[in-house]
Amino acid sequence: RFQQVQSMMCDLMEWRSQLLSGTLPKDELKELKQKVTSKIDYGNKVLELDLIVRDEDGNILDPDKTSVISLFHAHEEATNKITERIKEEMQSKDQPDYASYSRMSSSPTHSLYVFVRNFVCRIGEDAELFMALYDPQKSTIISENYLVRWGSRGFPKEIDMLNNLKVVFTDLGNKDLSRDKIYLVCQIVRVGRMDLRDSNSKKYTQGLRRPFGVAGTCCL
Repeated sequence: RFQQVQSMMCDLMEWRSQLLSGTLPKDELKELKQKVTSKIDYGNKVLELDLIVRDEDGNILDPDKTSVISLFHAHEEATNKITERIKEEMQSKDQPDYASYSRMSSSPTHSLYVFVRNFVCRIGEDAELFMALYDPQKSTIISENYLVRWGSRGFPKEIDMLNNLKVVFTDLGNKDLSRDKIYLVCQIVRVGRMDLRDSNSKKYTQGLRRPFGVAGTCCL
């Protein structure tokens, strides 16, 4: 059972990377989401957890907005699909699963640890720093954003985060390491007045978010 769940987790991590890449066409994205929800439901059955009923798009059905008959049919359909999947697994149990082994070998197993020690940029107001991994060849972000709120006095807005701004970028697979270059990019957004030169506190606006700058460094 452990090997079975491990294989499913490797599939889910690989598919998650594809979903986060933002490069899939709409039809392939929908198909991949259905594969993900199907794999999750099957894994819940293997682990003897509760069955989750979903609609055609893979969204969880709301019992407060769905009739009892519709819930029953959805539950019955989901049970039949999982039963068929189990039969297929039992038939191929004695055969070597080379495809699964290949997926496990190429599954995302790499991470990048980043420790933000300081941010030096004369802004004069609060700022938001968005850090992400960037592929310059394809001109695309390949990770989620890590947000740091920086105060106008040169310290993190959450003072308890001082010297504790750490993030791990996960789901980096062999295909990511084979890229020509990967940059750690920091986008700076200024939060405050429309015009920094406006010194009249009674007139200037507050809390406006405006792009201020961007910086990057090659990390892989």
